Amino acid sequence: MHTRPIQDRIDWLLDLSRTHSKRFCDPENHLARQRYQAEHSTEIIALKCMDGRIHLPHATQTPLGIIRPFRNLGGIFDLGWPYLGDLLADMVSDSIRQERRVLVIITYHFSRGDTARGCAGFNCDHEAALAHAQGIKAQVEAIFGAGHQSVYPLVCGFETDEDALILHNKADKRLDLSTLVSEQHPDLPARLEAMFNDMPGQVRRDLMPLLEGNIRHIAEIRSTDRELAVEHREWTLCVGRGFDFLHVPNIALIIGPFSPDLSHPIQKAAGIIQGNMDKGRIPDDGFLLLSSAPYQEPGPDRARAEMKARFMADFTATVIRDCQPQLAKKMISRTAILNWPTRRLEVFESAATGTV
Repeated sequence: MHTRPIQDRIDWLLDLSRTHSKRFCDPENHLARQRYQAEHSTEIIALKCMDGRIHLPHATQTPLGIIRPFRNLGGIFDLGWPYLGDLLADMVSDSIRQERRVLVIITYHFSRGDTARGCAGFNCDHEAALAHAQGIKAQVEAIFGAGHQSVYPLVCGFETDEDALILHNKADKRLDLSTLVSEQHPDLPARLEAMFNDMPGQVRRDLMPLLEGNIRHIAEIRSTDRELAVEHREWTLCVGRGFDFLHVPNIALIIGPFSPDLSHPIQKAAGIIQGNMDKGRIPDDGFLLLSSAPYQEPGPDRARAEMKARFMADFTATVIRDCQPQLAKKMISRTAILNWPTRRLEVFESAATGTV
């Protein structure tokens, strides 16, 4: 797909979003989510990189819609950012009112087989990515308390060669699930309790299906001959929220609307796409700017989402024209809103190449 004409790639991407919504709304999947949430009350939030390889529902064999994702370039977040902090606080408050605890999974990623397959946001520096994740954990504790009885922040590595999770406790002891694949693991609940004795029992019980699913997933990965994605070949720049369907490696650079200064990650992403064209990794016939904002209900909520999506499209296009004027001439903009209950992407504006 990376070598196809740009319009073919855009059609493929939008079809991917429709397929994702269809799967999400499938009666079997809908009932599976309801059954899962009835059995596991903990709200699970994941902070993670934009990298399409970091697909936690797939890697943990968890029904779609259970893990609430926050995605951003490099997995870089700061809870001091007003919008991000407010959004997280609102989600926690809603969960507590429903008598649900919250597990915040703070991820970083790396590759054991090749350092160059690590996180580009940290220049493939494994330790720097881990240190940032630990910093976010400290922020969660500063806001919601270090006793962890309502909100538990869990630092979790994601090894992308095998999609393996590595859990870090407060003493930075590590539980690497890739080491458990060839074993029977009836003692896993006891090992989890020993490592995370400050984690509420309900949260541990609700974390267990993710760990067991990941162990099964790693075993399946090892039984196949999976090609590892190495090169950056991104040709889409996504700004906003509502891109859960884009769990495909090296397709898109996703910038969440969280930082007060979006210009820096936009400039970095535009530079990556220009570099991909310069090095012949993708055709130079165009790239896609996709802006999106989610909404829950029709009326003002939907209208506000449309306004936010248009603003992000205009802002991003202006930044790209200033920092990469030649690339801006190849820009094709699509602006959309996401119906959150159905995960349906509604493209309401199509702009010509080089304009918004």
